[in-house]
Amino acid sequence: MREIVLDTETTGFDPLTGHRVVEIGCIELFNHIPTGNEFHRYLNPERDMPAEAEAVHGLSIAFLSDKPLFPSIADDFLTFIGESPIIAHNASFDMNFINAELKRAGKMPLANNRSIDTVTLARRKFPGAQASLDALCRRFQIDTSARDKHGALLDAQLLSKVYLELVGGREPGLALATLENASVQQVAAERVVRGARPHAPTDEERAAHELFLTTLKNPIWVRVDPAA
Repeated sequence: MREIVLDTETTGFDPLTGHRVVEIGCIELFNHIPTGNEFHRYLNPERDMPAEAEAVHGLSIAFLSDKPLFPSIADDFLTFIGESPIIAHNASFDMNFINAELKRAGKMPLANNRSIDTVTLARRKFPGAQASLDALCRRFQIDTSARDKHGALLDAQLLSKVYLELVGGREPGLALATLENASVQQVAAERVVRGARPHAPTDEERAAHELFLTTLKNPIWVRVDPAA
């Protein structure tokens, strides 16, 4: 089962008011395990960067000014995600922004029902508990030391670990698996056939056994049946 963990960084909260995507990060999962295949792009938003947004992700207009526009990477993005379900934290936020960018690029929007929201999964599993990505990483003891600011690829990597815990922990389907580039190598173990072990007693063992029998009083195997 192939799934895509997706995260975005943006210039603000609402694409309908002119805010844009500035970073996309995607992680490919196969049977809930990261395969190592990733999609990561920084994007020129063609507008200014509000100070409050830059404080969250650290992406300035100076850094983004030479990055590609979304239409130039749209086909690569769509090819990477394919028809796979999309895993996102607060999925409606990311889906709304991605669909707004696709619309500007003249592409068909993604169906909202193909997304799986990890916030919803977390609230069902832990009612009343905090459901932020940071809180879930703390709950599952996932290392966030490399995360001083938000970043789409880094957050997608963290979210892939959180998602694995939310759907059943580190043994999904009761089967441990390690995948590299979605391939599994099976190694056939060589069977070693051993010869039969000798069980006949040695002369010393026979002599010791006979000596032991002389110490037994009236053993049952030497009794005489009175009725005989």
